[in-house]
Parts: sequence; structure tokens; C-alpha cells
Amino acid sequence: MTTLTIAAAQFAPVDDTEANLATVTTAAREAATRGADLLVTPEYTSYFTADIDDAFVAAAQPLDGPFVSGLREVARETGIALVVGVAEVSDRPDRFRNTLVAVDAAGELRCVYRKVHLYDAFGSRESDRIEPGEAGQLPVFDLDGVRVGLETCYDLRFPEVTRRLAAPETGAADIVLVPAEWVRGPGKEHHWHTLLTARAIENTIWVLGVGQAPPVGIGGSVLLDPSGVATTALGAAPGLLVGSVDTAVTDGVRRVNPSLSLRRYDVTTR
Repeated sequence: MTTLTIAAAQFAPVDDTEANLATVTTAAREAATRGADLLVTPEYTSYFTADIDDAFVAAAQPLDGPFVSGLREVARETGIALVVGVAEVSDRPDRFRNTLVAVDAAGELRCVYRKVHLYDAFGSRESDRIEPGEAGQLPVFDLDGVRVGLETCYDLRFPEVTRRLAAPETGAADIVLVPAEWVRGPGKEHHWHTLLTARAIENTIWVLGVGQAPPVGIGGSVLLDPSGVATTALGAAPGLLVGSVDTAVTDGVRRVNPSLSLRRYDVTTR
């Protein structure tokens, strides 16, 4: 059995990358004092405005740019790992990439995930400015003996994403992290909590959803165990959630409900 203490920083990023890095730094220091091994922040942590426009493209940085370099310094300073949403430069001059980076406690870049499912729904059009990631990505990495999988926001509405991360023949993740900017609207809080809970239950896996705080996001960050039970959660206000993942709990749930081993279908990319 293995345990991992995870913190989630719920806040509303702004259109200033240096200010957002300062917010991450403060959160990482607090998370470290509370015993966290890993801090996770929302989608678009490096830069955000309500409109996904040319300003996002201009603000995007390469992965060796000042923002991610700053994250690596924060990880080394605090001694904890980080998973952070960033606006990454694209090869196309009119696009950027919606990217998650995982940095370990030594400041090494361990995993990169570029969002596959773009949010062309509920009146939004991410594909007008964002270059989608390759569907074949399998962003799972080992952190202190716990396998951590990554997906982003709208990916949550596609259950096969989490299944690939969780299935033992593909990702074998123990926990899936879902940084998000879950836009407010009628029924959206219900969608967020229902989908996170479903992904935990159907895959018998830990799930951490990390949302942006209002005014655009709904907040609602939550850590769910493999039975879909919320072990710790936040409301809408900014805050720091801290909870523990225990693989012994996962083993116990899977003895009672071996749904992954009883599957009759595989997930493929297209």
C-alpha cells in the first residue's frame, strides 16, 4: 500500500503570468507546510481571461520559458511536486496549446499533457485559438510509488479518456487529476460533480477535480475515493484543499467491485 498527500489550489488566474506564478508559489509554500507531496492548480493557471482570443496566443510561452522555469524553481524550493495548467506556444502563429505540466520535487519535468478535447460547446469555441493535443497521448507518471494520470476540463465528458488512464493494460493510474476552468451556467455544478463521481466509480480510481474560482469558474474542487465518495472538498471561494490518496483503499474497493477486470470492451484512439 502507498499513500500520497495532495493539495489543490483553487483560485482565479488573471492575465498576468508573473502574478499567477506568485499565486502558485504562495500556494506551494502553504501546501508544503501542510504535508503535501503534490500541488495541483487549475486549467489556464499561467494566463487567463474570460475570452480565449489573440491575447492568449501572445501570452503563451515555451516549456523552457520563464513560467515553467519558475515552476521548477518553486518545486525545488518547497520540495513538493506540481501539476499546473499553462498556455504553451504552438507551431502555428494563430494558436496556442492548452497544456498540463508535471514537475517533480527536484524540479524535473516529468510529464506533459496537451488537451485533446477542445471546448466547442455551450457557446464557446476553444478550437478557434487552441491546437488540440494528439489523441494517442498517455499522460501517466509515477510519483513516490503512486501512478498519476492527467486530463483537462472538457476531457471529463468523454469517459474513455479516464478509462485509458486507469486500465491496467494502458495507464494503470492510481489517481486521475482533472484541472479545469469549468464555466458557470445552468446545471454546470451538477455536471461537474456527477461526471467526476462517475469517473471515480466506473474506474474504481481516485479522482481529483481542481476548478477555477469565480467569477468565470464554479470552484468545486474535490477529492473522490474509488467508491466515488468525496473525502475533502471546497465550495466556490478560493482556498487550498489537502487530502490523501491511499492505494490500500483502492485495493479494498476493487476486491468488492472488480469492474475493471470484468470489462468486455477496450478503448482505442481514432
